[in-house]
Amino acid sequence: MTRVSSSFKVAVSWLLRPAVDPLTRGGAVALAGLRILVGALWLFNVVWKRPPDFGKAADRGLYRFTKDAVDHPVFPPYSWLVEHLVLPHFTPFGYGVLAAETALAVLLLTGTLVRLAALLGVAQSLAIGLSVARTPGEWPWSYWMLIGIHVVLLLTAAGSVAAVDAVRGASIAGRGADTARRLVGGWGAVLALTALWAVTRSAGEDFLASRGTTLEGTGLSVSLGSYNLLGALVLGAVAVLMLLAAALRRREFAWGAAVVAALAAVTLYAQLSRTDVWLGGSNTSAALFLCAAVVSSVTAGRLGSSRHQPSTRETLHA
Repeated sequence: MTRVSSSFKVAVSWLLRPAVDPLTRGGAVALAGLRILVGALWLFNVVWKRPPDFGKAADRGLYRFTKDAVDHPVFPPYSWLVEHLVLPHFTPFGYGVLAAETALAVLLLTGTLVRLAALLGVAQSLAIGLSVARTPGEWPWSYWMLIGIHVVLLLTAAGSVAAVDAVRGASIAGRGADTARRLVGGWGAVLALTALWAVTRSAGEDFLASRGTTLEGTGLSVSLGSYNLLGALVLGAVAVLMLLAAALRRREFAWGAAVVAALAAVTLYAQLSRTDVWLGGSNTSAALFLCAAVVSSVTAGRLGSSRHQPSTRETLHA
């Protein structure tokens, strides 16, 4: 019993430890690219998980795809579970899927708890595959490869580059400040470009349009969310605060970005079941704001203090 307990503790420790094991620079960059790519996949796919009924009334969306497990069985015991447990309690299941896929998008894009996110990705990809792999028009290998990608991320140092895990690992080695500054600055630059794109696309439209312009690659299944002009300006404000935090090494700017981004995400989630959404956003928009909140809050603790720290000379002459 003691050995089992010890093994469990070792496994949990490994799962939660920063994914920064020794790796060549090129390999680390490639893994980071793979992690970000699959994070973008989840970021796009959360957009159509729409509360409150997730497509049940119209027999479409998440409900339709989940029901495929019953109509086109892949693994009969799983089909039985969907038919007798999931479909009769579909609303809480829908919120669970939205939460899981949002977590996957946020954790993988930001490189936070990469191993835990990858394990969740294996489970979610398996569940999707068991639901729709036999549905006409589907390509089953899409789901088996998706499982494989998450296994790679689980068992490699996929959090070594452009990741919160890299900040955590560098902090252990006493180099957290520089790594944090680069990460928050990089995210600030990406969000600034996104906000500029959103402002350009929404110019001339209603400032508070309920459904803002969507930022996506036409037909490419890639999206950074939708924003009205107010939403674009809020995203821009978050980006500016993150850039200031990186440039000035001041944690108060990072905390400011985290608070604004978190409030924006909460506002969006509170209104997604309504037709009037203040920031004109979607689940994807909310997830992107959550990414900013996670990066800003984690890096804030590693940046310089907002207070003046006396030098050695000042201390000696005090």
